[in-house]
Order: sequence, then structure tokens, then C-alpha cells
Amino acid sequence: MQLQEILYSQGFGTRRVCAGLIQQGHVQAYDAEGVAQACTDAAAEFEVNAFRFRVQGVDWPYAERAYLVLNKPTATECSQKPSTYPSIYTLLPSPLRTRPQKAAVQGVQAVGRLDQDTTGMLLLTDDGKFIHRMSSPRHHVPKVYEVRVKHALDERQISRLLEGVVLDDDPKPVRAAACEAVGEFELRLTLTEGKYHQVKRMLAAVSNRVEGLHRSQIGGLSLPADLAPGQWRWLSAADLTSIAGA
Repeated sequence: MQLQEILYSQGFGTRRVCAGLIQQGHVQAYDAEGVAQACTDAAAEFEVNAFRFRVQGVDWPYAERAYLVLNKPTATECSQKPSTYPSIYTLLPSPLRTRPQKAAVQGVQAVGRLDQDTTGMLLLTDDGKFIHRMSSPRHHVPKVYEVRVKHALDERQISRLLEGVVLDDDPKPVRAAACEAVGEFELRLTLTEGKYHQVKRMLAAVSNRVEGLHRSQIGGLSLPADLAPGQWRWLSAADLTSIAGA
């Protein structure tokens, strides 16, 4: 693939902009020995498998599809057009936000949403099939939440969450896949479906109230301990297998 096309496919701008970056000496390509070589020929051909390049001093891997994990901080919205708080997309570099797609929306998209005051693990991708697979209740992908509640927990509340509670807009009971008290006011809750404000509404249904909410795991992958709030990283093939194989 031509270097200009590689940069375009990764979201570095229009083809003209990408050609300009290359011709102006802002792009380096890594060779087989891992040495970055200057490249000013926009039409230079490269094999994209395991290809790495550098744009304006920042290293990038070639990725046919982008798969990311973000540690969502509080007071951020999972929306391209936030109403009150900053968008989580502002935490990502521009190329990830502008990766070209056939659909009208460009760039990576959040796999589901977390409320503005909810923190923790959020996946982002430009792979529509992956988004559907992770979001569909038919696939029962488990998501683990660490919940801090206002009132002391008791066995009755745990039992009701496991047996199922009725939410105001759905007569079908919603059940936790797993639920355990890890402290007097702390709960670890596992869900396999996602409804609007689901954790908060489930706790309200058992006469309690969520004071803090953090997602710590999706599928078989836990939020990396060294990923600080607001930071993101690429997901490896092993990560993706762990998420889908849980």
C-alpha cells in the first residue's frame, strides 16, 4: 500500500494532507530491523502487516481496525456532542477521531456508554461488527461493576439482585449474573445486558442508592492497573480474545 494511503486510512487527514506530511519530512517508516527511516515519497509502497511508522515524532502501528481501552474519568460524557461535560473523545489523539469510515460518523466509537459520573473501563473501536457483538444482549458479554452504595448492604438486597428486580419501564425482571458484597457499603455486580442507568435503577429497586460506580472488567479482560484515568491504549490480539472468550 502506498504510504500516502496508509496515513489516510489511519485518520491523518485527506490524501492531500497526508501527501504533504510525507513530502515535508514529517513521516518516518520503520524497517525490518526496527530503525526509523525518513521517507518523503508519498507513493512509496509498504507491506502493512506489522508496519509501524512515525508522524511528527509520534509512533503509530498500522491497524486495519482500531481497538482501544480507555479508563474513563468522572465528569466526562460518552458523546460526540456533549451537553454539560467534556467528551471522552477529546482524550484521544486526532487520528483516532478522524479515521475514515463508510458510515457518516468518522473515527472510533464507544462500545456502549457510561454515565458522566461513572468511571472505568470503556472500549472504543471503528469495527461495527465488534460493537454489535459486544453490545447485543444475545451474546451475554459480562461486565463487572464496583459499586459504592449509600445504605449498608444486607443479604436480602443481594438475593433480590440475583433473583431479579423489575425496572419501571420493563415488566421483565432484570437479574445480576453475579453479585457479592465486598464491604458494608461496597458491591461487586456483574451484568450481561445494558439498560439505561441499569445499575443505579437496580439498586434503587432494592431500596438503596448508588454513590459511586466504576466498571472494572469486560468479558475476561480487566481494566489495566497501570492505566490512569483519562489514559488509553491499544488492545492486543490476546486482549480481544480474552474479552470475547469470557
